Amino acid sequence: MRLNHVANRLAAAHFETVVALFREELNFVLLRRTERAVWLRQPGANVDLQFSRSDTAARDADKLRSQVSFLSDTPEAALMGLARWLQDRGIAATVGAYSDREFYLDAPEAFVDFVIEAMRPELAEYGIPV
Repeated sequence: MRLNHVANRLAAAHFETVVALFREELNFVLLRRTERAVWLRQPGANVDLQFSRSDTAARDADKLRSQVSFLSDTPEAALMGLARWLQDRGIAATVGAYSDREFYLDAPEAFVDFVIEAMRPELAEYGIPV
């Protein structure tokens, strides 16, 4: 088997806005759309991201451990830019830190079971040939 995609849930009320965030700010392209879900890919990546609409009102208290993760030389600043983009569209968003090299963005009204993480590239240097 070969990894194809990872799926996360978005609050139905903010589904289109978060999809627009990924397309406009992170350059993801739309691969497929159904009534309940979209599949997106960032050029150069080989794993797709699926977002499904969710009517779940309760949020996972431990969702900080479930991330859609990105690499950035300036992870905190990158996430602050995404937070402002969401806030400008009426979605409350905050940036927090796991460490001085790993940060996360949460938009509790929109992200059901994950946060967006950004970390310094050296944290993904595993020494494993790809």
